[in-house]
Amino acid sequence: MGSEKMYTKHKIGKKVDPSNPDTVPKFVDELPIPSVAKPREVVKGSPYYEIAMKQIQHQYHSFFPLTTVWGYDGLQPGPTIKVRKNEKIYVRWKNKLPRKHLLPIDRTLHESAGPPDVRTVVHLHGANVAWESDGHPEAWFSRDFAETGSTFKRQVYEYTNRQMGATLWYHDHAIGITRLNVYAGLAGFYLIEDPVEKHLKLPRGDYDIPLMIQDRSFRSDGSLQYPENTTPPAPVNPSVQPFFAGNTIAVNGKIWPKLTVEPRKYRFRILNASNTTAYTLRLGDERVFYQIATDGGLMERPVELTDLPLEPAERSELIIDFSKHKGKKMILQNTNDDGNMGVIMRFDVLLPLKGMDSGEIPRKLISDEEILDEKQADKTRLLKLDAIEDEYKRPVLLLDDRMWHDPVTEKPVIGDTEVWKFVNVTNFAHPMHVHLIQFKILHRTPFDLERFNQDGHIQYTGPPIKPEIHERGWKDTVKAEPGMVTSVIMKFTENPGEYVWHCHILEHEDYDMMRPMRVVEKEKS
Repeated sequence: MGSEKMYTKHKIGKKVDPSNPDTVPKFVDELPIPSVAKPREVVKGSPYYEIAMKQIQHQYHSFFPLTTVWGYDGLQPGPTIKVRKNEKIYVRWKNKLPRKHLLPIDRTLHESAGPPDVRTVVHLHGANVAWESDGHPEAWFSRDFAETGSTFKRQVYEYTNRQMGATLWYHDHAIGITRLNVYAGLAGFYLIEDPVEKHLKLPRGDYDIPLMIQDRSFRSDGSLQYPENTTPPAPVNPSVQPFFAGNTIAVNGKIWPKLTVEPRKYRFRILNASNTTAYTLRLGDERVFYQIATDGGLMERPVELTDLPLEPAERSELIIDFSKHKGKKMILQNTNDDGNMGVIMRFDVLLPLKGMDSGEIPRKLISDEEILDEKQADKTRLLKLDAIEDEYKRPVLLLDDRMWHDPVTEKPVIGDTEVWKFVNVTNFAHPMHVHLIQFKILHRTPFDLERFNQDGHIQYTGPPIKPEIHERGWKDTVKAEPGMVTSVIMKFTENPGEYVWHCHILEHEDYDMMRPMRVVEKEKS
């Protein structure tokens, strides 16, 4: 059957070709809200979930054919897991996927020579969790746990949720194929609810909405398109990409959707779950919105913004007040692009107001009493972000000139405060993510790249620049700018074991911008 027959005509009579975003009408589908996962039973006094990864047929757009994707519980995005702060839960993640991968596998990358082709492991991004439940890249498992990786320890993960209320997310983290598994659809929200929020009168219930933003490309038959090789082609085929940029934007699994809202305040939990693409969000005509949280939870005070940059894996919570825009339609834009990728979704303020809008934008959100002082740090680490070429002339992204399988060099001690300085000598930004902890961004400082490349000495060429106002809360992912030393501070308080830190551009993470981190107990004197 020719691809011509796979096109669908929309009401104006034009043919829609999923491979050509210019033919795809925007704001046709209503934004779906991910369903909430329900526990199967109570085990040892705690909720117990079973969530299976499955291959399914998903409709990204009303005028598209069905697309084969992977989803947790067969959903795209996966079901939202909602928990309370300090409430322990158990989750059994089950691999029920086919044995053949949906996307082209580069057999030269870690453990990808196979079998098994389809390896998965789930990382709860942003969580304070024991390492056996963190989703270590080599703790992968195949269908029905038939084969497992070298650090696989348990089938049922334990999440203690000993941290601030926050918007976290879970996604695949299997060594060498994370970019493919996440692009195939393995991602979902995980929300920790904090009792402190009940007193803040923030929008809740139907007015508290998660938004997962991902770029996608399609073939004419509606199937997911992911490049098999680089441009120009590498001698290895398939070959890992240095980056991936789609040509359409999906929000909660729909391409350029609309959300019909009431003229009132809404809380949006926004996640950039794209492989590579960064966004800068703006509400049409530079309308104001209010940021209330970063990756790790509520900020001390709301921040008034007209633009919000989001790197891959970053989350931000916003309150948008539609009360003065009754009858209007407002486009959420991406100002990083002026073409089709400059549009994310639309808000249609067309619903009647149900009852009174009791939601508020508080003057103060929380008291952040934990002060981390750079001068009091127990250890400071200089960590270079760099690139080399492999034998096939492909870029290999590195952390501190080491590859994944080189011996562990980062060994934080429980109880210690550390400052990590990411020295970016590449010509593009990297969203750096550290497992287990939340950190604070201290500053970014320009340095003399030529001098550094000569003798490794950091010669600063300007004063430290404070973090932007939208990134002054607790973070687990930070944009390390090119030509800058980006400094963050963190305290390791519990959970010794085997973790990782890496760039969250998934193509970089897979090759080879990820390093092990061993958190150790303090030696007894």
